[in-house]
Amino acid sequence: MKATAKATHAATDISARVDGLGWDRITADLDAQGCAVLEGLLAPQECAALAALYPDDGQFRSKVVMGRHGFGRGEYKYFSYPLPDLIAELRPALYAQLTATANRWNQTMGIDISYPPSHAAFLKRCHDAGQTRPTPLLLQYGAGDYNCLHQDLYGEHVFPIQVAILLSQPGRDFSGGEFVLTEQRPRMQSRPEVVPLTQGDAVAFAVHHRPVQGTRGPYRVNLRHGVSRIRAGHRHTIGVIFHDAK
Repeated sequence: MKATAKATHAATDISARVDGLGWDRITADLDAQGCAVLEGLLAPQECAALAALYPDDGQFRSKVVMGRHGFGRGEYKYFSYPLPDLIAELRPALYAQLTATANRWNQTMGIDISYPPSHAAFLKRCHDAGQTRPTPLLLQYGAGDYNCLHQDLYGEHVFPIQVAILLSQPGRDFSGGEFVLTEQRPRMQSRPEVVPLTQGDAVAFAVHHRPVQGTRGPYRVNLRHGVSRIRAGHRHTIGVIFHDAK
């Protein structure tokens, strides 16, 4: 009974914390830049507790060493179900706030896909299509490591926004390792965006594409994200992806 009460209290705290982030500004930044910083999403002790899970293989369904696949250098692990409480609480709370933007983007781009208001309903859609493997992941980088520009798609059903949370403190735990986003625009050169984060901050960003308003109406741009080279120390990040994988 105590564990259940604690979990319920934590879920309420996370939901209220997410709801209080200032979504008017976040939505405006997503529309303008394709990304937005969620400042102070996690407390330092929460960051440390999540980073400390990395050696516990019982928490994860698989491990990827990036260099073996041409993804960069470093490694990451996909969590297994059931997810750690904190991530299990963050995922639906963030999804609920991002759904309106996701639906508006699709409508603007002429994509005939809408997302239900609850994350559980969206996951059922994924699972019914065979996308049953959880996608939240914990990434670990050391000196010289980096993550090549990429997109996290995983299957037919893709929620168009995801969130990455920095668990380490820049300048203390590591140097370098900036979050990088590039935007490929039709008949123009790509636009880079470097997002400064501190421990506990998160960045919400477009998974694949987003609409941009041009002089002749909206058009679609393609985005990729990655992490620049870690110059020293160690960097841990949580990736919160809302669709599951085949």
